[in-house]
Amino acid sequence: MDEVKIIELKESILEDNDKDAALLREELKSAGTCLVNLMSGPGSGKTTTLLALSKYLNDTLKWGVMEADIDSAVDAVTLQKAGIPSIQLHTGGMCHLDADMTRQGIRSFEIENPDLIFLENVGNLVCPAEFDTGAAVNMTILSVPEGDDKPAKYPLMYQTCSLLVVNKIDALPVFDFDKERLERDARKLNPDIKIFYISAKTGEGIEDLASYLIEKVREWK
Repeated sequence: MDEVKIIELKESILEDNDKDAALLREELKSAGTCLVNLMSGPGSGKTTTLLALSKYLNDTLKWGVMEADIDSAVDAVTLQKAGIPSIQLHTGGMCHLDADMTRQGIRSFEIENPDLIFLENVGNLVCPAEFDTGAAVNMTILSVPEGDDKPAKYPLMYQTCSLLVVNKIDALPVFDFDKERLERDARKLNPDIKIFYISAKTGEGIEDLASYLIEKVREWK
């Protein structure tokens, strides 16, 4: 029996994307634009967090949001109604964005020389973490109702992200959520990960998170 030739497509795709992402990062660096890749599971509060951050970002930075979803424009419409420049990216059924898809979105963005762009990635704890988007900062949100075991269950997400935001802390009294376990598991995967605790609903912790992001933009520039 002849030996069958096996081609590892995923490995090839990821390698090509990594090269393109590095190129996009250089392009954004030259333009002075900081791209934040915002990831999480569905319902963690990504859009609500961006709405809460706008109070502190609007007077400091020229910024906007690219909303990525398999379908619909619900989140982009929500942000636009709040006065936040945003566009909707449809992935055509794909559960993530890669570097080229991100570049297409940025080129369609109608903000001249933005300081900061958030890419609100598709709500998924697996696929988005596998693809480098060319972002300067990878950020993930974990909401208290989702549970403290997510770093143990979805390690790549927390290895990839330098910024972990724990949202809905106003719900801590209701849920059995172990902050020490969360921090231990997250830092085992990424010793340098920065962790913020916020409530996008009440505003608790939002100002500190905004200050951190503003400083990151300044460092990037």
